[in-house]
Amino acid sequence: MNINVMLSRSFTAFALLTLSIGCANAETVLRYTDHEPYGNMRTRAIKTIFFAAIEKESQGRLRIEAHWNGELSTSYDALHTLQEGKKADIGIVVPEYTPEQLPLFQVFKSFPLGPDNGAKQSLFFQRVFKAIPEFDAELAQNNLVNLQFFLGYPAAFFSTTSNMPLTHLQGTTWRTASFWHQAYLENAGGRVVKMPWNGQITEALKNGTLNGLLVNLDSGDDIHAQQAAKYIQLSPRLWMGHVYLLTMNKARWNSLSADDKAAIQRAAAQTQRQIGPLLDTSLREMTDAMGKQGAAITWLSPAQLQSWQHVSRYQQEQQKWVSAQEAKGRGDSGQILSRVATMLDAAMSQ
Repeated sequence: MNINVMLSRSFTAFALLTLSIGCANAETVLRYTDHEPYGNMRTRAIKTIFFAAIEKESQGRLRIEAHWNGELSTSYDALHTLQEGKKADIGIVVPEYTPEQLPLFQVFKSFPLGPDNGAKQSLFFQRVFKAIPEFDAELAQNNLVNLQFFLGYPAAFFSTTSNMPLTHLQGTTWRTASFWHQAYLENAGGRVVKMPWNGQITEALKNGTLNGLLVNLDSGDDIHAQQAAKYIQLSPRLWMGHVYLLTMNKARWNSLSADDKAAIQRAAAQTQRQIGPLLDTSLREMTDAMGKQGAAITWLSPAQLQSWQHVSRYQQEQQKWVSAQEAKGRGDSGQILSRVATMLDAAMSQ
């Protein structure tokens, strides 16, 4: 054989081998968007646990390019940004901010009380998403796939006076974001006003325009609400039902190899086991820190929690919501709400 032909064939074989190895080791970069700055419990868990596990399980094939603090999308625009898939591939979607697109996900916040620790809360959501496919279907209708979920701190009542009777709020003015919680405060006799979430709320507490807040503990801490409303009543069972969905553009998910999808799923399983303990530890650390800063923290007793649930008339509000959803063509809303309620009862009895 001609030496030139042999050299040509050898070079071609070497080039193909190099190309094959290069393709096998090619890195896929996924752009991530989050509306919160990096550094709190949830964002640290996402980066140091979930993203690190994805890169390890994929043996470096997948890398997350994280963008925090609304750099790529605000909280209210995140669903559209990920649905479109141009600026970001994966990111956090908060169902509360898109109730029209994700109506079924609103059911979780309709329950005033939940399980009493992070492990039970995390397990509850795992079981619901596995048992009730309508939640994944709702995301799919919005061109999204849920990769993982994260949970936040429980709700807390921040008030300007001590021993605020949560079952008799007549003559007091409150601020809360959730339409469910607005109804519950009003059912307890309070007046609810709408205000942008910023430092002006702390000023309103100082000057008496507001008497209290019903908000997740860390959000209150973010605006230093305890400086003006240092009396804080809370419990892990005031769980908020607030779920952060870490979703991916469905077309981008479908474009991944089977190996890469499996790597992400293994990373999610590892992350899930750590969420509960992380929630409990972080709650203790935050309440200890706030106490040292002068907050007067009261842990609500089982009797007080039951009284709050009773005065909220939550089942009445749930039925209003079901009727509204059925009027919009969601005839399965009541059945799904009932299934979630049954599973929640089981989680709280364990």
